[in-house]
Amino acid sequence: MKKLALHWQIILGMILGVFAGYIAVQFGSGRSFISDWVKPFGTIFINSLKLIAVPLIVASLIKGVSDLKDISKLSSMGGRTIAIYLMTTLFAVTTGLVVVNIIKPGHLIKEETRIALTENYAQDASGKIEIATNQKESGPLQALVDLVPGNIFEALSNNGSMLQVIFFVIFFGIGLILIDPLKAKPVKDFFDALNEVILKMIDLIMLAAPVGVFALMAALVAESPSSDIFKALLGYSATVLLGLSILIFGLYPLLVSSYTGRKIGSFFKGISPAQLLAFSTSSSAATLPVTMERVEEHLGVDKEVTSFVLPIGATINMDGTSLYQAVAAVFIAQAYGLDLDIGTQLGIVATATLASIGTAAVPSAGMVMLVIILGQAGIPEAGLALIFAVDRPLDMCRTVANVTGDATVSMMVGKSLGKLNDPNVKNWDDHYKNK
Repeated sequence: MKKLALHWQIILGMILGVFAGYIAVQFGSGRSFISDWVKPFGTIFINSLKLIAVPLIVASLIKGVSDLKDISKLSSMGGRTIAIYLMTTLFAVTTGLVVVNIIKPGHLIKEETRIALTENYAQDASGKIEIATNQKESGPLQALVDLVPGNIFEALSNNGSMLQVIFFVIFFGIGLILIDPLKAKPVKDFFDALNEVILKMIDLIMLAAPVGVFALMAALVAESPSSDIFKALLGYSATVLLGLSILIFGLYPLLVSSYTGRKIGSFFKGISPAQLLAFSTSSSAATLPVTMERVEEHLGVDKEVTSFVLPIGATINMDGTSLYQAVAAVFIAQAYGLDLDIGTQLGIVATATLASIGTAAVPSAGMVMLVIILGQAGIPEAGLALIFAVDRPLDMCRTVANVTGDATVSMMVGKSLGKLNDPNVKNWDDHYKNK
């Protein structure tokens, strides 16, 4: 018998969790049973995600930054690549925040349900209020001061200090690039291997996702049984898909046509096989060989550019994931009745943009990185239960955006360096000689 795919197991776990929670509330002791004997498994699952978040971003980000060692030879290419990647990621996060603040899918939850959810996480809410009060009393440059950790080990022990960790890791990666490559190699090899171990740990944790989602959803329904939560979930999904559509069918075609002069139709025709593979695998890394082949042979970007830009993009360019994280964070805050001020949302922009650099190019890693953003913004991590059920199909869609963004940036960098060629020319050597 063929094993059920993980995303179907998660959806089944969500459905069974809702059913179990609904049945439990029909009995007098049902709520306490769910709270005492079922919810702890959901808490353990959330804690395991939080456990792996810091090691993941440290290992992945150091690997991503240190992979830029070729920037000494390709300084122009490296600088343009990173600049464009950060620009598109920043646009993606901002787009997500604009869309979710306009649609407000979390407000589809009724006030009494929101009050119940808020009461269940009153400690998280009070902590956020205290943080916001302290921020108001601090100076205008306090955010910049807080970016630099006084003790990296203290920052590593707190998910809410992730911006400090990201700052240190980037600083560490730059130092790794600048020292003698022979001396840097053992350190880089260690973090490359550590990154592989962390990715395998994520695979193991995600095997428990169906049980974790079952426990979280059962507790959610038992503590606040209301169908409007699922209406809000549909609104959340529509919000994410709208934001991704703006990227895939708006931003990227606009950049390709305006900067490279290529027709939009030919762009989508060239990259569509990679998009379909990205949709089916939910992995930028698994799609990378096909993306490189399509961008080189069908979009005309020189191999020297694709071999540098696309592997880096699979590590640090996660536009779709960043957009989803911004929407998810605000949606969960809305669901719990937390009013995020402009400062907190700007913090989400910064955290999502920088955290995207350390998001592994494998399925479900974006969910792990979302824990970082929720912790940074003071949003209850248990709100992940609200979005787990639809994460897999949305993951498939946001991976399409990630891959499309990589191809777009590759074409832009190729154009800026004079290495964007006619895709109908098959013999590049002869082509360059004739030029």
